[in-house]
Amino acid sequence: MDVHRGEQRSSPKLEQSSSKVDDQLRAIAYSMDTLIPGLYIWLGAIKFRIGGSLPEENYPGTIHSPMGIALVLPGYRIYSTYQGSYDP
Repeated sequence: MDVHRGEQRSSPKLEQSSSKVDDQLRAIAYSMDTLIPGLYIWLGAIKFRIGGSLPEENYPGTIHSPMGIALVLPGYRIYSTYQGSYDP
């Protein structure tokens, strides 16, 4: 029997779900940063992306805003409520 005292373990489901949300936000950040056409919406835990691309494995960027919307059109036109940096 394995007993751990004073050691807290986080639930694997919780880690996976928060990691998945971070991956979704990274995908939005990457797509906006590289100007890949699409519609991107993030509202707290809700992330919605039409178009865009998955981020490269080593892409460290993220969005530092809890909510926003962006539209990236072909020809490098971007309309976004987000005006911050994509740096971590």
